[in-house]
Amino acid sequence: MTRLSSLATLLLSSALISAPALAQDTQPQPQTQPDESIDVSAPGVSASDEVIVVQGRYIPEPLRATPEVISVLSAAEIARTGEGDIAGALQRVTGLSLVGGRFVYVRGLGERYSLALLNGLPLPSPEPLRRVVPLDIFPTDVIASSVVQKSYSANYPGEFGGGVINLTTAAIPEESFLKVGGSISGDSETTFQRGYTYYGSDTDWTGFDDGSRDIPANLKAAMNSGNLLVVGPNFSLDTMKGLTASLLNASTTLVQGNNDIPLNGSLDFSGGLSLDVGSDRFGIIAAFGWDNSWETRGGLQQQTIGLSANSEGQDIIKPDSNFRFLSTENRIVVHGLLGFGYEFGEHKLRWTNLYIRDTSKEARIQDGVDEINVGSDRLNKSYTNWFERQLIDTQFVGEFKIKDVALDVRGTYANTQREAPYERAFSYRYDEEVGDFLNDLRTGGQSATISFSDLSEDVWAGSANVSWKLPTERAITLTAGYAYADTTRTSTRRDFAYLPESSLGLAVAQQRPDYLLSDYNIYTYDIVLTDRSGAAGVAKYDAGLEVHGGYVQAEIELMEFLNASIGVRYEDAKQFVNAIDLFGTGGAAGLSTRLANDYFLPAATITWNFAEDMQVRIAASKTIARPQFRELAPQQYFDTESDRTFIGNSYLTDSKLLNFEARYEWYIGRNERVSLAGFYKKIDKPIEAIATQQGQTFFTTFANAPEAQLYGAELEVQKYFALSDWLPGKFFETRDLLIATNYTYTKSKIKVGAGDTTIPTDTAGVPIAASLVFNDGAKLTGQSDHIVNVQIGFEDSESLSQQTLMLTYASNRISNRFSYQGTPIDFIEEPGLRLDFVARQGFTVAGRELEVKFEARNLTGENYEEFQQYNGTRVDRNTYGIGRSFSLGLSAKF
Repeated sequence: MTRLSSLATLLLSSALISAPALAQDTQPQPQTQPDESIDVSAPGVSASDEVIVVQGRYIPEPLRATPEVISVLSAAEIARTGEGDIAGALQRVTGLSLVGGRFVYVRGLGERYSLALLNGLPLPSPEPLRRVVPLDIFPTDVIASSVVQKSYSANYPGEFGGGVINLTTAAIPEESFLKVGGSISGDSETTFQRGYTYYGSDTDWTGFDDGSRDIPANLKAAMNSGNLLVVGPNFSLDTMKGLTASLLNASTTLVQGNNDIPLNGSLDFSGGLSLDVGSDRFGIIAAFGWDNSWETRGGLQQQTIGLSANSEGQDIIKPDSNFRFLSTENRIVVHGLLGFGYEFGEHKLRWTNLYIRDTSKEARIQDGVDEINVGSDRLNKSYTNWFERQLIDTQFVGEFKIKDVALDVRGTYANTQREAPYERAFSYRYDEEVGDFLNDLRTGGQSATISFSDLSEDVWAGSANVSWKLPTERAITLTAGYAYADTTRTSTRRDFAYLPESSLGLAVAQQRPDYLLSDYNIYTYDIVLTDRSGAAGVAKYDAGLEVHGGYVQAEIELMEFLNASIGVRYEDAKQFVNAIDLFGTGGAAGLSTRLANDYFLPAATITWNFAEDMQVRIAASKTIARPQFRELAPQQYFDTESDRTFIGNSYLTDSKLLNFEARYEWYIGRNERVSLAGFYKKIDKPIEAIATQQGQTFFTTFANAPEAQLYGAELEVQKYFALSDWLPGKFFETRDLLIATNYTYTKSKIKVGAGDTTIPTDTAGVPIAASLVFNDGAKLTGQSDHIVNVQIGFEDSESLSQQTLMLTYASNRISNRFSYQGTPIDFIEEPGLRLDFVARQGFTVAGRELEVKFEARNLTGENYEEFQQYNGTRVDRNTYGIGRSFSLGLSAKF
């Protein structure tokens, strides 16, 4: 049970500072450190007015008001980072790293080991490749706090690996307000530089298509007929030509160069109303935001089929596929929040409604050679796509307290959708004799394809938790709770190739994409869509996960200043993925998955407050990690970010984790601390991403490794220094220097024994020796040995004035496992060193509060690099420049 589920608990904790302790607190403290109430909503409410720590000068620290190992980002700390989304802000937390700008890794463990909750309730993911939520879709202005709990407690779901990230939305403002803001930004790789785009529709800039990309009604009916769309007994040649010509052509196929990619822009509106209703309080918070950004990536994408010998007979790797690429993504994010809160007595009601729409429009061109599939001829490929991700979430939370009994109830319905209409790809092959690129739509290296995919996921969830403070001499609080979650997903993907019934003439094959697929050519040369959905894996699947969970937990004062939190959770889960045979061919047979497991998951934390400002925590627990839908589903997805095709493995099983942690904490001042921790995890059957080659095609899939062990240590230091102690003058009287740094060392290794087996996706369920897929002693995917965050900032206590320099470093990590005839040639990602600067300055004009914010990101010019290396040779899987970015924003509060 977490004490952070009630704001009242945190506020009451300040009353526990003893008079002798206050008398001893005579050291001058930096003036920028007022007590900050942090709004956190999570399952499990304490009935006690006590807190776990019963001595100490700085009890209001929320880090001390909970028995578990946590890190907290308050609204003020989130604002200090200057990040526009919560994913970017969370990378400043000890032990957390950001992957792909979207997914948060805890202690180097992959995103599959991270659990994200909103107000203590589960969220569906708008990503077909992941069950976890990409946290970059949550703008920081709708988040009141973020709590990262790294030690497990039974009030949270049992699917707990590296940690749980609980986001709390704002409920009742301290006072009524209206805030309007906007910003412009750009980066050195994109803004006013050459990039690519395509027309799409008139309303693309809003993030909403005007209907142009809707599948034509006649084509939709044919796709739903239960028949493959090919010329034959079900569809005549004339019918297929009509269906092919009905698709939107030029505006979705023609990639156009733009020598002046525009600036990024954003607008934000937020407001709050706070009313006193007698002795009660009622509040409304609303927020709306629109962000339009551009990002151009230009770099190198290579593949290797494995080891080959050089002239000296030494094994090396070389690029058997070698492409230069340039892509431009236009991303539009629209978000809205409407929240209602009501406080009466010690009770609190919260109703939150959240809408987020994240749209990506990308145009990309590749130029190079593919010796693996085509030969030595030069290829030119173009891609256009439009991805719509949408999340709608409504949830209700009630937190009640009657004397020594507390109750909280939570319920939510959430829906997420991801639509990708008109994913187009063209490949032209250079002909030396003709002296031009050709696309006859049928020869190797010459093709045109289009795909339509749609995903929808619903989550119904609820929980009830009750706690009772026993009338005993020693403080004892008992808590029990029940939680239910039902997640269902439907995913459909249809892939088509354009194929002519007869050969195209040379003049036609030389035409650009929109002319090549014009209505004239379709009807003249009998170019028709040909359904490839069956050949590309399962075209549709349904998936679900139903979890019933119940727990009991006790917080016990064993003796003075020694407390224990002990609990156990029981979870019963049924998970399925049904591969659906759309065409009656039997291709989906044997590809469905059923998992039914139940677990008892114990957890215990001992807290010893051995000194007025120091304490030690020791925690142990057992948790699980279930396969994600995308890891189980035998449906292919092409990920444009990694340029890889993913396919699931229906033979995966649950992973089981044993977790141990010890942490020393020293609170040297208000919001000032030093902590040192050590941790160890043992994972039975961890799920790892592996690269496989089927014929001449490369896939990323998943498999259970036999076992993995992970251990490490964390160090965190945060300290304020009053500049007036060092520098004379009025300017420095209210200014402080903040130094906050944290370092995490993590070491992991996979253990493979002689008799260990695994079941890859391509063995039809037959186990094989695990040593053929995994190497004993290899690191877990996604795990960095070293993670460093350093913040150096100046702050003014009497006005809004902050200048913060932030350094972030993560060492190399394995992004994908690859083995060639037993020799590991893993994909390595190099996050590198980044330096950011954020400045915020408040001032008043005509009685209005204004804020100017300036950001400079990636000042080190770090590039993105993913590569393979062996014996001094290297293949760049995906490398490109990121550039240095700059942003200037202005907001006004009314």
